[in-house]
Amino acid sequence: MVRRVLAAVAVPAVLVVLPAPAAWAANVCQSLPGKAAVFKGVPVEDQVYAPKRLAQFATGKGIRVAVIDSGVDAGHPQLSGRVAAGRDFLHGDPDGRQDCVGHGTAVASVIAARPVAETGFQGLAPDVTIVPVRISEQEEVEGKAVGDRGSPTRFAEAITWAVDVGKVQVINLSLVMSDDDGKVSAAVRRAHDKGVVVVAAVGNHATDGNPTPFPADDEGVIGVGAIGSDGVRADFSQRGDYVDLVAFGKPVTVAARGSGHDNVQGTSFSTPFVSATAALILQRFGRLSPDEVLRRLQATADPAPGGARSDEYGAGVLNPYRALTETLGLAGHAPAAPVVVRAVDPVAEARAARRAESHRAAVWFAAIGAGAVLLIGGAAIVVRQGRRRGWRPAAPGPR
Repeated sequence: MVRRVLAAVAVPAVLVVLPAPAAWAANVCQSLPGKAAVFKGVPVEDQVYAPKRLAQFATGKGIRVAVIDSGVDAGHPQLSGRVAAGRDFLHGDPDGRQDCVGHGTAVASVIAARPVAETGFQGLAPDVTIVPVRISEQEEVEGKAVGDRGSPTRFAEAITWAVDVGKVQVINLSLVMSDDDGKVSAAVRRAHDKGVVVVAAVGNHATDGNPTPFPADDEGVIGVGAIGSDGVRADFSQRGDYVDLVAFGKPVTVAARGSGHDNVQGTSFSTPFVSATAALILQRFGRLSPDEVLRRLQATADPAPGGARSDEYGAGVLNPYRALTETLGLAGHAPAAPVVVRAVDPVAEARAARRAESHRAAVWFAAIGAGAVLLIGGAAIVVRQGRRRGWRPAAPGPR
C-alpha cells in the first residue's frame, strides 16, 4: 500500500511561530479531510518501541499531555475519547478539537492513538488524555511558510494556560521559533518550575543553516532530534547542545485528519515519542520532577553513533522499555569500579592446571618421603639404644 505524505514537501517542517497577522481568520477549516487509507501492518517504529509490551508497566492512564500545535481532530477513530476540549489561541475559540492541516492530529496520535483491529499502528501511551492547544497552522511548502500562526505572546499564553487551566503533566511542542523570545522562555521556565515536563522538536533545517531552535534551546526543555529506521540521524535533524536525545522521525506512521493514516517525517514526529515515554514514566514512578524524567530518559537511552554525548544524537536513542524497567543509581553516586576482564586461552589454562597438579603431587611425595626417612631414622636409634641396655628399662634419674 502506498501511504501519502502529510505535506507537499519531502521534509515537512515543524510549525514556525512568527508575528501574528493583522486579523484572526474565521474558525472554519476551508477543506474537509480526504479519505486516507488505513495502514494494515505494524509500523517499524511500533515494532521497535513495542507499545503492547510497554502496556504491562504503564499506559499513560491519569496523565494529561498538552499538544500545543494546530489543534487535534478528536473525531479520528483512534483518538475518539482521548481528547479533552483544550483551547484555541489561534482563533480565540474555547475548544481546540479542530485541526485544519492535520499536524497536531498526527502528533497526538503518536502519543495516544488507541489500538484497533484494522491496523497495527497505535500510540505509545494510549490511555493519556490529550489536551489540544491550538496556536499555529503554519506549514512549509516548497520552502515557503504558509498558513495562520499565533504570535510569541499568544504562544506564551498557550503554555501558561496548559499548565494552570489544562492541568497537564507533559507539554509537547512540535513547533519551532526562529528567534528567542523572553515571554516564551519565561512561560517554559515557569512550566518546568511547576513540575511540568516540556518536550520540544529541535527543527528540520540542519542542511539549511542549522539555526538555533526555540524553545528547544531554552533551559529545562527536552530537545528531541530525529533518526531514520537505520538508527542514523536524519539529514534534516538539527544538531547542537540543545539535542538531549533522538527518536524515530523518518518515516513515521500517524493518524490522518479525519480517518486513516499518513506517512510523515520530521523532528515534529520524533518529539511525541519522547513525550509519550515521559507520560509513561510519570504514571509508573509517580511524581518525578522534569529533571528526574530527563535523567531517566538519558540514562536508559541506547548508544548512538555519536558516542556517549554528541550534538547530533544527544545522550542517545530513546528506549521506552528500558526507561520503564531499569533501576537507576542515586544522583551523584560514584560509579562502581570497572571489572577487569582478561582474555582466556584454553590451552594455556589447561597447561597451567597440569603444572599446578604436578607441583602439588611433588610436594606430597616429598613430604611423605621426608616422613619415612625420619621414621626409619628414629627406629634405628631406638633399636641401637635398646641393644646397648640389653633391652632393660631405662634407670630412673637421680631424685
